[in-house]
Amino acid sequence: MHRFRTVSLLSLIVIASLCCAQDGRQEPTWPSRSLRLIAVGAPGGSVDIPARVIAERLKDRLGQPVLVENRPQAGGTLGSETVARAAADGYTLLLAFNGPLANAPHFFPKLGYNPLTDFSPIIQTSNQPFVLAVSTASGMDSVTQFIDSARKAPGKLNYASLGNGSGSHLSMELLKTEARLYVLHIPYNGAPAAAAALAGGEVHAAFLPPAALLPYARAGRIKLLAVSGRERFALLRELPSVREAGASAAAGLRDFDADAWNGLLAPAGTPRAIIERLNQEVQRILALPEVRELFERNLIQPAGGSSEAFGRLIQSEFRKWGPVIRYTGAKPD
Repeated sequence: MHRFRTVSLLSLIVIASLCCAQDGRQEPTWPSRSLRLIAVGAPGGSVDIPARVIAERLKDRLGQPVLVENRPQAGGTLGSETVARAAADGYTLLLAFNGPLANAPHFFPKLGYNPLTDFSPIIQTSNQPFVLAVSTASGMDSVTQFIDSARKAPGKLNYASLGNGSGSHLSMELLKTEARLYVLHIPYNGAPAAAAALAGGEVHAAFLPPAALLPYARAGRIKLLAVSGRERFALLRELPSVREAGASAAAGLRDFDADAWNGLLAPAGTPRAIIERLNQEVQRILALPEVRELFERNLIQPAGGSSEAFGRLIQSEFRKWGPVIRYTGAKPD
């Protein structure tokens, strides 16, 4: 009888071990092949830069290639949906920004994913304000001049964004509502395309990530007016905030605040061990002096923190912008 119990116990242990080995959520050898990192921004933009910096260094830390795929279409929602539907095995990751994670669900009721339930947040990679800029050809030199010009000719001015439902789009819609302006929206696929259109005089203004605007500003083709955050940005101290520069022209701008942020995510259900490993590795990467210098050279501020903190950020931003979108009446064109 004792021998029978021993054999049965051993059989149960063997069966349990086989089940764990066959369970897709248990992979002690992860990663055993290359990873796919979908960056929902155009090449050279503020999403692409962190994606490639992190991917290049993760390759050495994980021992497997990390292949970056740019998917800026539809304001990043198509790439985000691709990752939401991918296998939760740690081999498909998402580098996204607040547009597809906090704003788009309020624009598109039939969006193919839910940012609050379909992803496992890993880490916030960076944050930066949008910068309100105008083409040099417009002759505008300040937030006040932009507001005055738009009021004098309703519907005559237009603005670029990096996609429908993006923070770039919503920041201008918030400014329009608070300052009582009528300015037409022209969406582009990513910040580089929108910045080029602004520099080329195709559009009059834009709220865009500073990294996309800086080369044109240095060349004298665009004028940087203000940052979208509540306070001045540490890497652009010479620029006022919108609320600082525009409150005299529009009382509604006294509380203006519309920062941008990026982060790394995986499909919901990705094993916790993989999320923690990626969080730790990316945390170390973001702390490297050469990475911080590269980010800051592109006017991107490294972030970091726990996966839980990033999840709370997504939730709070989701709740914040829903009422704003409904109040402003912002619509995807």
